[in-house]
Amino acid sequence: MSIPKPARILTIAGSDSGGGAGIQADIKTITMLGGHAMTAITAITAQNSRGVHAVQVLEADMVIAQIDAVARDFGLDAIKIGMLGSPAIAEALADWLVAHPGIPVIFDPVMIASSGAVLADRATIAAFKRLMACATLVTPNLPELEALGGEAAVLELAPALLIKGGHAGGDSVTDRLVTREGEVARWSDPRIDSPHSHGTGCTLSSAIATLLGQGVPMEAAIERARVFVRLALRDAPGLVEANGPMGHQAVRNDALARGWHLNQVTLGATDYAASVTFYRALGLTQIVDSPDNGYARFQADNGATLSIHVGEPAGGAMVYLECADLDARVAALASDGFAIAQAPSDESWGWREARLSDPAGNVLCLYFGGENRRYPPWRIG
Repeated sequence: MSIPKPARILTIAGSDSGGGAGIQADIKTITMLGGHAMTAITAITAQNSRGVHAVQVLEADMVIAQIDAVARDFGLDAIKIGMLGSPAIAEALADWLVAHPGIPVIFDPVMIASSGAVLADRATIAAFKRLMACATLVTPNLPELEALGGEAAVLELAPALLIKGGHAGGDSVTDRLVTREGEVARWSDPRIDSPHSHGTGCTLSSAIATLLGQGVPMEAAIERARVFVRLALRDAPGLVEANGPMGHQAVRNDALARGWHLNQVTLGATDYAASVTFYRALGLTQIVDSPDNGYARFQADNGATLSIHVGEPAGGAMVYLECADLDARVAALASDGFAIAQAPSDESWGWREARLSDPAGNVLCLYFGGENRRYPPWRIG
């Protein structure tokens, strides 16, 4: 049996010695989402959570040499473009992209680091026009969009624009996908109050590139990439006081990759306290404690979970399978003759669930948890 090959994703960006943004954030994101990360470094920065202390921009010829080397050998399924460092690099990259059409290109027009350091001068920003014309999607934040001339100006060049609303303030963050035909989709979620948001733009754009490279449609790729970013924000390790890296390594990406993912098993129980004591002693981490409902949930080190529920048939089990495209998969199962006991519906705890039984009567819960995959509202601290 052949092993499926990962999507080949090239990130063209600057190096962040602190590991929170740039090439380093891109590699983490691409790897966590199952892709193979390749790099073309445009600049070396000496930076940490307090700021960018030095920048050395590479020669354009060296940047293109890196791109040529990996493209000729490995091939490319998608490209993410971040910090470029000079107009010469931007122009040379535009020439390369024109000569190599057909590859999905996500262009994140990085201009200013989260610490406030300027990463693109006026001449470099002016050269962005040619890159936008080569891009599949441009992903500016609000200040970057203004510097590029606004929504209409970008869409004169690029076919699609993801306007990131994080700089708008307020209790929620709204991102909009816009094409020349108008708004295609928008996503609005509660703002995550974290001091460690360094590299959010890099992470989002490289996640979109990876998912597009895997064949995920644009709208679904953006939606799943946003979930990845939000989970990484929530998992930030807090290594420094502020402006620290996100927690890429801790994201459980079950709902972000394609296909079915075995998430958890719920077992019947007769004695709540005894079962909780048993599984804690076994070494699992308790993440839900609801004695009034006779329900507890435990997490293994790899993120999979096991629950106990008093009142469920002793020796019985319910298996939870997660997927990103729940409704489409359940519809396909129904068309194939499977009896669906519960059609997909939104539950009060934030999951969307459907249910069916196997030939032996075991219950399968098919669901999509999104952000609540790891952080349900009833999770204990």
